[in-house]
Amino acid sequence: MANNDFDIRPYMSGLGGNLAGMANIIMQLSWPGVGYGVMESKVESGSAMKHPVKRARTTYSYIAVALLGTDAERAAYRRAVNGQHARVRNEADSKSPVPYRAMDPRLQLWVAACLYYGTVDYLQKTQGPLDAQLADAIYVHAARFGTTLQVREDMWPSSRQAFDEYWQQSLSEVSIDDAVRDYLTALMRYGNGPDWMQRRPADFNTFVTTGFLPPDFRKHMHLDWEDEQQRRFDRLMRCVGAVERRLPVPVLNFPFNALLLDVRRRMRKGIALV
Repeated sequence: MANNDFDIRPYMSGLGGNLAGMANIIMQLSWPGVGYGVMESKVESGSAMKHPVKRARTTYSYIAVALLGTDAERAAYRRAVNGQHARVRNEADSKSPVPYRAMDPRLQLWVAACLYYGTVDYLQKTQGPLDAQLADAIYVHAARFGTTLQVREDMWPSSRQAFDEYWQQSLSEVSIDDAVRDYLTALMRYGNGPDWMQRRPADFNTFVTTGFLPPDFRKHMHLDWEDEQQRRFDRLMRCVGAVERRLPVPVLNFPFNALLLDVRRRMRKGIALV
């Protein structure tokens, strides 16, 4: 399925990662096995609540390596992430209400599907509909979101139509309980940041996050959304799109391109990747 000739860079927005990132996290963690796996993880160094900067660097670096890196770089990052994921699982005496294992390819496929969904959703909201040829090329390339970890290539739905069917079926497993909702709300409102971020920046992040969430996910998060908010959000997306169309590709890609260089530096010097 892989198409190594496709250049994803003109469609890879660092600003988009910031604006739509929290909505994507909510979608990923809406499957209980992912939500509780992240929330209860004993890998403290990867905790978004305790080490938000490090967690953001690791996540953005993963996306950069998955979409822009070489086969060797993806293999190296897979090994590094596997070392962390192997420790994220239910213990025998766990009181968690759901079973989970971060190495589970089925859960990783859902996470990869959310990342692909978010990539295309952002492009469509800022640049308009994608033509079929471009949409197909992005879809094939996006398989790397999963295959960079444990998802086998044959697990990635064979076409965009097959993906739509997978997505609709997967929505039946979306379930956000009070504990996960409180955790996600705290992240969305920068509960892991300084006090000043928990006021106007948190209000803005809540606004854009709600705008990027599909309606079903808004309901699970108990987030209200009115017509006037939708109009404001649409205006914002048009403005962002107009700006991004004028940006040089390296500026559009930042910080993903910078983080890929950092990963390469770490590999040369033998520094931990995650």
